Amino acid sequence: MSKLQITNIIRRLRFENDEMTQQELADAAGCTRQTIAAIEKTNYSPSLELAVRIAMALGKPLNEVFIIENDSTGVKDE
Repeated sequence: MSKLQITNIIRRLRFENDEMTQQELADAAGCTRQTIAAIEKTNYSPSLELAVRIAMALGKPLNEVFIIENDSTGVKDE
């Protein structure tokens, strides 16, 4: 089975959402600012629950915030 690469557009969505800070998003999602920073840099994969809370805080569906790319095909699953 090929490995999935999961990226995100959280940083862009924060700026589109009245330039929301990492701290404001963290407060809305119930995590720390450091966690948001690590997720934005793809250094950390959030739990499904946290990913959903982040998407809700940004007012977007989960699949618009987190993008799954299949390494073997290069095809993005949306």
